[in-house]
Amino acid sequence: MNVIKDDKVYGSARHSKYWQPLQTLAEQPWSLAQLFAKDDERTTRFSTQTGALYMDYSKQCIDETVLANLLSLADSCDLSERIKALLQGAMVNTSEERAALHTALRLPAKATLQVANQEFGKQDVVADVHHSLAQVARLSERVRDNTWRGFSGKAMTDVVNIGVGGSDLGPLMAATALDEWADTDIEVHFVSNMDGTQLDNLLKHLNPETTLFIISSKSFGTVDTLSNAKTALSWLLATAELRAGTEDSVLRRHFIGISANSEKMSAWGIHPEHQLQIWEWVGGRFSLWSAIGLAIAIRIGMSGFKQLLAGAHSMDEHFAQTDFAENLPVLLGLLAVWNSTFLKVNAHTVLPYDGRLSYLPSYLTQLEMESNGKSVTQYGERIDYDTCPILWGEIGSNAQHAFYQLLHQGTQQVSCDFIACVRRYNDEAKNTPLQQQHELSLANCLAQSRVLAFGNAAIADTAAQVDFNADKYKYYRGNQPSTTLLIDELTPHSLGALIALYEHKVYVMASIWDINPFDQWGVEMGKQMAESVHDAMQQEGSVQFDTSTNQLLKHIQQLS
Repeated sequence: MNVIKDDKVYGSARHSKYWQPLQTLAEQPWSLAQLFAKDDERTTRFSTQTGALYMDYSKQCIDETVLANLLSLADSCDLSERIKALLQGAMVNTSEERAALHTALRLPAKATLQVANQEFGKQDVVADVHHSLAQVARLSERVRDNTWRGFSGKAMTDVVNIGVGGSDLGPLMAATALDEWADTDIEVHFVSNMDGTQLDNLLKHLNPETTLFIISSKSFGTVDTLSNAKTALSWLLATAELRAGTEDSVLRRHFIGISANSEKMSAWGIHPEHQLQIWEWVGGRFSLWSAIGLAIAIRIGMSGFKQLLAGAHSMDEHFAQTDFAENLPVLLGLLAVWNSTFLKVNAHTVLPYDGRLSYLPSYLTQLEMESNGKSVTQYGERIDYDTCPILWGEIGSNAQHAFYQLLHQGTQQVSCDFIACVRRYNDEAKNTPLQQQHELSLANCLAQSRVLAFGNAAIADTAAQVDFNADKYKYYRGNQPSTTLLIDELTPHSLGALIALYEHKVYVMASIWDINPFDQWGVEMGKQMAESVHDAMQQEGSVQFDTSTNQLLKHIQQLS
């Protein structure tokens, strides 16, 4: 069975002749200890590198037959053509009938990409993107060089990014990871929660005369973001009125808007010169490369931000040009499909052994589960196979004291991504305490992946020497599949490549599953219901829901 869209015919992986052989292979017992014992060259064959990223996937429950079938499965669903469609601006977001052009956001200025059927007609997307980047550079430099002044004439000391989802997680993750590249004293903060806790705690420590707010919302209608923005405006006005400031001056001097909806930004009060444009074809979870990354540019400078874009673009080129057998995003995506769909490993954890990547697991949680948490194909057909696993994660050393107990001795199969940076503290003298800590972190990363793979056999000379009955409470079964990603050194460029690697992994998985990774209809109904519930809170007894919701509402109203 093939699927047809926009005159392009793509093969269906589910109906490929390689699907059933993979199901059969998945049913056989897999032992990582045995796979390594009988193959001295295994790690050489199941590892690859591009740029600063080295990937070892030899601890996955695969052999050459499985890999060959996975690669053939990718060919059978025309993955090469699907990749071209993504990069060339075809309508890959089928339910919303638009392109997904996040890769265009990091194209070099000299590149061209003519895309038809966009909201703006047939134009050179690259020219639009670099015009927007120029605006990001203009505004970020005004803040960084103290040209931007508040209502009282003082320069900005703090910038608060108000957003949610991709408008928060992406910039927060990247700005945190690259904070050592910051070359300004201006602090950047992030607020997302609608309950006001983050904002309330933050405002207690900020000066309204020197605080700039960035309101990031693609629609400029997200209730979480606008409720925080309203509170921020009230906080500013309370001080401005004491200084003879006006609401107009506060709005003009203390707010920047980033959205695809200029009308709503203007209606809220954002000055036209302080509005940054994004496009409908930029998905929120793929948007940190756009003007949504303004907070990153303010913190590390436009040069660093462009290096982040360049790193992502290098991964785009690798994705487009490299044979699938050596293609990091393709391999990472195929392994994820193998684990979730065929081996029924329905949980996945991301474990960065580097504190700078503390927000990477949260970012990837949205990227993968919001993209691929689907149960129908992109053409609306019900799916009869497992798609996206449940994903979570934590800094590796913290996770060791939290949920590694389950990974090592629990009843659930969980696949793992270990991520670590090889070089750090290079400016320090050799063998300093900080370098020793870094080496200790690296050692733990390698040790944990080893024990997860081989269990008790990891500390025995041979698997045959393991006495499984000696102490049953200390039995480690092993055989938890994992991939290890080593980054030469964390820089804006290598971080950009790492993020793009996972973006493309998501697209590979979606292509095999034949789902649309660029919509998120599953988040809408809850928002709509929240409006009805909120209305009911204001009018006691006026609306009837289910008995549980009614009882909870009654309890809340009694205490209010």
